[in-house]
Amino acid sequence: MPTTPREAPLDTTRLWAEFPDPDTAQGQAPGQVFRCDLTWLTSSWRCLFADGCPGIHADRPDDGCCTLGAHFCDRNDLRRVGTAVRRLTSEQWQLRPRARTGGWTERDEEGSRKTRLVDGACIFLNRPGWPAGTGCALHLLALHEGVEPLSRKPDVCWQLPLRRTYRTVERPDGSEYLEVTIAEYDRRGWGPGGHDLDWYCTGHPLAHDGAEPVVESLRAELTELMGPAAYAELAGCCRGILRVRQEGVPGRHPADRDGGTPFFSRKS
Repeated sequence: MPTTPREAPLDTTRLWAEFPDPDTAQGQAPGQVFRCDLTWLTSSWRCLFADGCPGIHADRPDDGCCTLGAHFCDRNDLRRVGTAVRRLTSEQWQLRPRARTGGWTERDEEGSRKTRLVDGACIFLNRPGWPAGTGCALHLLALHEGVEPLSRKPDVCWQLPLRRTYRTVERPDGSEYLEVTIAEYDRRGWGPGGHDLDWYCTGHPLAHDGAEPVVESLRAELTELMGPAAYAELAGCCRGILRVRQEGVPGRHPADRDGGTPFFSRKS
């Protein structure tokens, strides 16, 4: 019998690219520098939701990572999602009647606002068998409206499994710059509880069989996080890595399967 592949270790050799934000020259992001994990961004990861995803909790495989609900980053995030919620129809959103009686948000133990959990999962999760399709009702709304899902979903949902973090770096001459890191949202991104998840996709070979690299499959999300000019710079870095990887350059994602991702099929 074939053995089930194991999740890759969290700490491995990684390739990183660091470059000034192109918008710095125009004064839009003074002193800002991007630091990007090329190992992750050139990997063949893809989302397995409704396509074999075991779910982060073994007893709820149909939920994917929607079991916990979504916390809102700020008021703008909450307001934007609320606008989309008002346009959801009963055909698109299975649990719309439950939202009418109990609302669609709730407070966690620390008082932070998040999407409400209903029967063990996010209120926006259409369960298997729903005629409009299994999955996020907000995602479905975006597809019906012909826009990117990131414009309708909570920030934390569309950004996953990308992770953007910030830190201020001081140079030897006393000057400072803001370092913006774009990397993999691995188990540790969930905090201490991330190590207790029954399954997680970013480091598992089952989720690394995509037809294109992450930098291309998540083009819209990366552009939103970085801006068009910085994304173009990043895409160029990734394209170079993909072209020479066959020559033995280190830093390939440990969960990628044999063969890896193809070279870019279009210009950035």
